Amino acid sequence: MSARPITDVLRHIGGGVFLDSASDEMQALVNAVDTSGKSGTLTLTIAVKKATRGGAMHIAGKVSVKKPADEPMEAMLFATPEGNLIAEDPRQQKLDLKQVPGASDAPPSALKTA
Repeated sequence: MSARPITDVLRHIGGGVFLDSASDEMQALVNAVDTSGKSGTLTLTIAVKKATRGGAMHIAGKVSVKKPADEPMEAMLFATPEGNLIAEDPRQQKLDLKQVPGASDAPPSALKTA
């Protein structure tokens, strides 16, 4: 007698919910790996124990997923002599920029294609 395919047994766990859940988690994991470029894992744990009577077996299943970690959020800030963090480099000289008078009043010229 040949071994029965394990998928036949997995379909019975939780009335099919276990296999559906594993499929949904696999899809989410594939999307997360595709987006991040990093690896993840899906682990199916099947526990088998003999029932107290009748020769039956008690089968329990669990789905565990380890998705790729999100990249940390970052910012580039500069330290001041007082120990504070600011967005502009305090050592860089500020430019005294001014708007050219009348420049904003003129309508934009049409672009020409060569």
